[in-house]
Amino acid sequence: MKVNEYQELAMTTLNPELDKKDVLINSVMGLCGESGEAIDIVKKWLAQGHELDRDHLIKELGDIAWYLAEAATALDVSLEEVFEANITKLKMRYPDGFEKKRSASRLQDDT
Repeated sequence: MKVNEYQELAMTTLNPELDKKDVLINSVMGLCGESGEAIDIVKKWLAQGHELDRDHLIKELGDIAWYLAEAATALDVSLEEVFEANITKLKMRYPDGFEKKRSASRLQDDT
């Protein structure tokens, strides 16, 4: 499946009663909530001696993807555009791949 196809299909389940502002607010809150659920799975694995619940984590990553698609939709941008912009930023930040030194001393306007 292509990323923009995912966005289109996922957004068929978007609440049609929300305006753009509410869609954006819902998406950012949803990203925070689902990320919290994902880290809780990892916390149980790392700190509480549980087996890593890989299947549950994959489902939570799917929920994170849904909210990311919702945020992009609220901003009238495709997921492909979001991903391409991120790769461009990463190539500028780490032109030869990750370097600890470059990570520790990022430029002030490098967001």
